[in-house]
Amino acid sequence: MGTIKPPTAMRQGHGDFLDGQLLVAMPGMADNRFARSVIYVCAHSEEGAMGIIVNRPAAKVNFPELLVQLEVIGPDEAIRLPAQAGSVQVLKGGPVETGRGFVLHSNDFFIDNSTLPITGGVSLTATIDILRAIARGAGPDQAIFALGYAGWSAGQLEAEMQDNGWLNCPADPSLIFDPALGSKYERALRKVGIDLGRLSSEAGHA
Repeated sequence: MGTIKPPTAMRQGHGDFLDGQLLVAMPGMADNRFARSVIYVCAHSEEGAMGIIVNRPAAKVNFPELLVQLEVIGPDEAIRLPAQAGSVQVLKGGPVETGRGFVLHSNDFFIDNSTLPITGGVSLTATIDILRAIARGAGPDQAIFALGYAGWSAGQLEAEMQDNGWLNCPADPSLIFDPALGSKYERALRKVGIDLGRLSSEAGHA
């Protein structure tokens, strides 16, 4: 993969924009790429939006293997990684540019001209330097590594929300970084006041 970089047009929004919030797919989401997904919005402006899906594991790859593939460490170093590095989850961040990597992390780590502070204690860094830092035990306290991202052109996300494709709520770092991926969708729905079990039961009796 070489050096990993963020999308060049990525800029944070302001005012009514949703950067720093969670998007939660409505239970009836028809697009299989996003069904039951929870997305952390990293940037949102009049030019579009960019986010990371935080509840889908990447298939057949773990973080130590990824560090070896990217030549951050040698194959013999994988077993000697700090425990924190071994626990970093590798996620499918979205369908756009799946060959690029993005690290969502706690804001106790910062690289000049590389780290994008978002809000609520969460930042995004997309250069290989953060991987080197994590590998030597000098990275952020909490981090997830995402392959690819979800992107929307100008006005597209707003239109999808008007069509009831997404719900949004304030982001919760404990939910973003929680390793229990399987329950994130239900927990995110509860944050916006929806009980999926009750919804399914009511739909079954409609």
